[in-house]
Amino acid sequence: MSDIFREIDEDLRRDQAADLWKKYGSWFLAFALVLVGATAAYRAYVHFETQKSEALGARYQAALELSRTGKSAEAAKEFSAIANEGGAGYGVLARFRAAAELQATDKAASAGQFDALANDASVGPVLQGLARLRAATILSDTLSAAELAQRLEPLLAQGSSWAPSARELLGLSALKAGDLAGAGKFFDAITTDPAAPPALRQRTELYLALVKSGTASAVPQAQ
Repeated sequence: MSDIFREIDEDLRRDQAADLWKKYGSWFLAFALVLVGATAAYRAYVHFETQKSEALGARYQAALELSRTGKSAEAAKEFSAIANEGGAGYGVLARFRAAAELQATDKAASAGQFDALANDASVGPVLQGLARLRAATILSDTLSAAELAQRLEPLLAQGSSWAPSARELLGLSALKAGDLAGAGKFFDAITTDPAAPPALRQRTELYLALVKSGTASAVPQAQ
């Protein structure tokens, strides 16, 4: 008897499946076609993006070689072109390099490009801070102490990755201006900051030696 009931149950299931296919078979086929098409399109997109990234990487390396061989103008032009095409990856790196290449020939333009990066939220807060620091460094010889402090103030917030470097720049500015007490405060803050890099701590010891000697001559340059 159990075999008869099982056969009846299987027949019912086959009939139900046939009815479902008659009603919705075309929908199942359409969904399958859409799924296959979407998968193919995604794979094509990934392949295209991979090829694009590889091509941009090769161009970026070629532009770096131009820079290394002293062809700054050509390098800056190529980095700018990559920046316009590279998006969030090589595009951002190229924007930084293009701004850096300009420093040798046009400091104002270089600082302007770094300022643009500092104000671009799409690059992220860490890179924005780096751009702000680079712009301030480039202009540090032409800015007053107050102007430099205004530029660097956002980097001095607690937890900022760039606070030690910003304090170094502010300390050097104060030292050059003969403000030994002000310089000492910035340098002391670096020595007590556990996030300060070892190389910066070593430079700070030299700066503090100048402060203690009471002279601002032969001030080392910030790195």
